[in-house]
Amino acid sequence: MEHSADFEARWAAGAAYLDGRFMPVGEAAIPVTDFGYRRSDVVYDVVGVWDGAFFRLDDHIARFRASMTALRLEPRETDEEIRAILHRVVATAGLRAAYVAMDCLRGVPSPGMPRHPAWARNYLMCFAVPWVSVASAEQMERGLHLVIAKEVRRIPPESVEPRVKNFHWGDLTRGLFEAQDAGADFAVLLDAEGNITEGPGFNVFMVKDGHVSTPARGGLDGITRDSVFELCAEMGYPAEARAIPAIEFTEADEIFACTTAGGIMPASRIEGRRMANDRPGPISTALRDAFWRRRSEGWHATPVDYGAAATQA
Repeated sequence: MEHSADFEARWAAGAAYLDGRFMPVGEAAIPVTDFGYRRSDVVYDVVGVWDGAFFRLDDHIARFRASMTALRLEPRETDEEIRAILHRVVATAGLRAAYVAMDCLRGVPSPGMPRHPAWARNYLMCFAVPWVSVASAEQMERGLHLVIAKEVRRIPPESVEPRVKNFHWGDLTRGLFEAQDAGADFAVLLDAEGNITEGPGFNVFMVKDGHVSTPARGGLDGITRDSVFELCAEMGYPAEARAIPAIEFTEADEIFACTTAGGIMPASRIEGRRMANDRPGPISTALRDAFWRRRSEGWHATPVDYGAAATQA
């Protein structure tokens, strides 16, 4: 294994695995002709590393496999091999806090084969880069400022199933610009019936009279979302997944978002209305603090095998 300054410089930004090879993340590239790029024919998942340990690694790999199966993507790597690859990219980059992605992309059919996805090769790309958070430190401290998107609705599950983690972000990206235009941080999108779904990269919860609720349909079944339900059960907060009309959401006592890239992120404003004296609310704060405390105690943790980097050439 290299121990030179050149090695450190090449790998400091992160490490990647692409179609059977390991490389610095800056050198990873996919063919521009592949369906994964040209058609967004790709599924992905993201797992976090904090204090040298993955959080809910097996759950993320299981969801990744379910997404691949749903879109008929079959890379050559097994789940055990994917797990080993994720350990190795983190270890090779030497990261103690990392954003770790796993993508499965569809290529293109070989010359002479039908121009159909069934004939296209599937392959894996994974990478680890220093920790990335959806919200800034300042946004975390004062609470997120949210709006309900007016100009765009969430892609319906009948068209693109959000439980299959995908790159179809056209609606979410439009929502981000709409929020920016309104002077807010993020937009939460509605479905065709006017119910809350999710935001760009995060699930949302509301709190009313001590009761915690999250949308049952129209968003990803987030791993951090599952963790919120576990914490609510432990801490005695009633919690459920159900349809949440926009008007009910905007009148909530508290709102918080949750995601792998940020954990539990309380909001302080919705549609310009200030909640909890314009600060993160008490239940949201208690859940956020419990989440990171439990993480520090090894909750759902898988320590990174830093010895996995020893075979890197």
